[in-house]
Parts: sequence; C-alpha cells; structure tokens
Amino acid sequence: MRKIAITVLLTIVMSCVGYAQNKVIVSKKDFKLLVLNPDNDTICSFNCAIGLNTGDKQCSGDMRTPEGTFAISSIENSKHWTHDFNDGYGQRAGAYGPYFIRLKTPKWKGIGIHGTCFPESIGTRSSEGCVRLRDEDVVELIKYIEVGTMVHIESDK
Repeated sequence: MRKIAITVLLTIVMSCVGYAQNKVIVSKKDFKLLVLNPDNDTICSFNCAIGLNTGDKQCSGDMRTPEGTFAISSIENSKHWTHDFNDGYGQRAGAYGPYFIRLKTPKWKGIGIHGTCFPESIGTRSSEGCVRLRDEDVVELIKYIEVGTMVHIESDK
C-alpha cells in the first residue's frame, strides 16, 4: 500500500513540475498575454487589458502596469471579491473574476493578472495597473501556471 501511495504522490509531483517552467509574456504594446513552454513554443494566447496610462509603474495609484519579470506568488479564488471603481456605482461583485494571480512585485502591492466584470475592456488601456483577462481566459490560464511561474511584462514602447 505504501508503494502505491508513493507512486501516486510522485506522479502528482511530476505532473506539476513542468508548469513552473512555463513562462508568461505580457505584451503591453499588443494587449496580449502568452504562455510559453520551456522550448519557447506558445501554449496559449489571450487578449488582455492593461493599465490606463503608458510606461512603467512609478508610484501607487498611477494607473500603470509595471514592467519587468515577476514570479507568481499565489493564485487566489477571487469570485467573491468586490471593488469600487469610483464610477458612482459603488462596490461591484465579481470585479476580479474567478481568480487573482498575484505577482511578486517588490515595489508594489496588489498587482496581478485577473478576470474582470468589464469584458468589454479587454484589448484596451483601462485597468488600475493589473493585467485583465476575460473570466473564461483566466480559468484557462491557471491550467498552465503555478506559484513560481515567471511573468515577463514588456514595455509598451
């Protein structure tokens, strides 16, 4: 029985090891998020929304998406999270979609990749600094990543 349990555990661990070796590329110029395998082949590609303002993030609240390479620090269930977009409608349910993929950005807190209650915003500069995906796309994305996966956000210049 112990040998079977160890075999099952090893199979599970080995099936997960490859996802941290995948990498995510966000092209701010093209409004695209790509997942690449270790051979740099594209596994999947999604349209995305990015920060309202151009350039690299300089300070909290500047509505810019940070540029550089960051590790995924957590993948969180955000189905019940709300957010006030200061548009006069108050807290909106489902603001972050089903998942929030938190990035380890040394200078900034709360930066991630997530779904949205504004699917029409995809392909635009509209976020407060995060990378937005359609809810169904963030559900697909989490199949190919894990904590530790590296995310490279390219300059929009």
